[in-house]
Amino acid sequence: MNKFNTIPGNMTRVQKIVSHPEFKKSMESIRELERDRIFCRHGMDHLLDVSRIAYIDNMETDAGYAKDVIYAAGLLHDVGKYLQYTKGIEHHVASEMIGRQILTDAGFDGRETEEICEAILAHRDKISAGEKGLKSILYRADKISRACYACEASDQCNWSEEKKTPGVIA
Repeated sequence: MNKFNTIPGNMTRVQKIVSHPEFKKSMESIRELERDRIFCRHGMDHLLDVSRIAYIDNMETDAGYAKDVIYAAGLLHDVGKYLQYTKGIEHHVASEMIGRQILTDAGFDGRETEEICEAILAHRDKISAGEKGLKSILYRADKISRACYACEASDQCNWSEEKKTPGVIA
């Protein structure tokens, strides 16, 4: 049932991701660059929200992905955000580049790495929402994770009303 033959509930590789020096460097850079940001941030709270929502979606749709594969995608999908701020590289592209090496170092095999990286690259692409697989799970979780309906900066946000999360989604 579990895709990629991982042991259900085994999160050893996820621990390697969050302990990875490049992940830590990225998260510290994002934290510093977004320190005064009033809009959505891209720190651990967001990454864990996305991971948890994606895992619930995975279970509810019986998609069959192992927990550590889902969490890897959720934790790495915005890890390159600091390169968007500092070098103008779109964050989904930067996140895929950074994530690929972290996934390899954490012990994910080539097939797992490719699917996770494809999901990271597609997490901003609305077409992904209607597809099957990890791409659609990550896309939906990323969008649902934002509590636009409760955001104090919503009136100043440049996101369209269509893009904003309208309310609590069950």
